[in-house]
Amino acid sequence: MRHIFMIALVPALVAGATSAHAHATLATASPAVGSAVPTAPRAVSLSFTEKLEPAFSTIQVLNSAGARVDQGKAQVDRANPTVLKVGLTPLPPGTYKVQWRVLSVDTHTTEGSFSFRVGQ
Repeated sequence: MRHIFMIALVPALVAGATSAHAHATLATASPAVGSAVPTAPRAVSLSFTEKLEPAFSTIQVLNSAGARVDQGKAQVDRANPTVLKVGLTPLPPGTYKVQWRVLSVDTHTTEGSFSFRVGQ
């Protein structure tokens, strides 16, 4: 009987350890990752799987020449602390790269990038 208890306990311990080490990963983006949008968005909005630390979470949006086209400091949504947004300057047609780096409330940093295109 004790052997069966230990077999049942091991998966529970592994599952608990896995969830305790979760990181904030990108869940959704607007504009969507790899998308082509007909008109320029006014902002980039990223949704993550964990709550974010506002002071240590950033987004930069770059044009094809590598110049920043975002309006500066990204903001964590007060109503939904898993969402990070940054405003954009008016964008002409072209390809843009979004680079993000976030610190989740579990103190783990993650980062990534993706592109989207404005115009057909």
